[in-house]
Amino acid sequence: MSAAGRLAPTAPAPVDGGGPGGSRGRWAGYLLLLPGAFWLALFFVVPTVTLVATSLYDPAGSLQTGYAMTGHWQNYLDALRDYAPQFVRSLLYALFATIACVILGFPLAYAIAFKAGRWKNLMLVAVIAPFFTSFLVRTLSWQYILGDNEALVSLLRTVGILGPDGHLLATPFAVVTGLTYNFLPFMVLPLYASLEKLDPRLLEAGADLYASPFTTFRKVTLPLAMPGLVAGTLLTFIPSAGDYINSELLGNPRTRMIGNEIQDLFGAGDYPTAASLSVTLMAAIVLLVFIYVRRAGTEELL
Repeated sequence: MSAAGRLAPTAPAPVDGGGPGGSRGRWAGYLLLLPGAFWLALFFVVPTVTLVATSLYDPAGSLQTGYAMTGHWQNYLDALRDYAPQFVRSLLYALFATIACVILGFPLAYAIAFKAGRWKNLMLVAVIAPFFTSFLVRTLSWQYILGDNEALVSLLRTVGILGPDGHLLATPFAVVTGLTYNFLPFMVLPLYASLEKLDPRLLEAGADLYASPFTTFRKVTLPLAMPGLVAGTLLTFIPSAGDYINSELLGNPRTRMIGNEIQDLFGAGDYPTAASLSVTLMAAIVLLVFIYVRRAGTEELL
């Protein structure tokens, strides 16, 4: 063998799995997904399948005699027939609360992102501060704020907005107000995350091109904030539609939401009807969310 042949370098043998594209790297990705997949399967898939199965039980059964699986699809029609007003009311209350959160949350998120300066962190803490108290306590506090003998009602009666016997508590207004207050941070935080990434020079460019502030907002700010707006509306609407605490504590028998009926039906042992209402509500929300996201042009959120 010549000297050149003896000195020629020998290419190292490839090692399978040494890099991110190897088999070991591919398996590592799947292994990292296992804990999350197990959690979802245990606490989402299994309960959902159980709920759907429960909704098909024979309604003639009871807790004492047990329920038979008969594939009774009539449960869904009966539940919608008997609880249609509560179902529609829940969606309307959730819609009104979401609109109120947008009206209140967008200016607040904009102010934190662009105008807060060194107070930005303090304002963000103030937004999430209600989470330091339980949901129940926050809702109970509105009983005192909206009470007939409290300052707010007295002021509204004095200026003539409310009549002498007018009240705010135990009304649809109180329920929507409670929903708005409790879920407002879920609107503000996604909006802030989108607005905070917006380059202020884009707004300056709109002004340099003689666009009015409203036109700059409509053509620049709103489209760039749309992912946060869509995320915020979903995080507000979905839990609001299934909520029952605000209606229970701030409403009256005529403001009951579908969550109140589901809670009472489960408590009374009418599992098939309660489960069919739960599945119907879940399916309706999924359908509405899908249509909304497609119309908003942010399919990547799905």
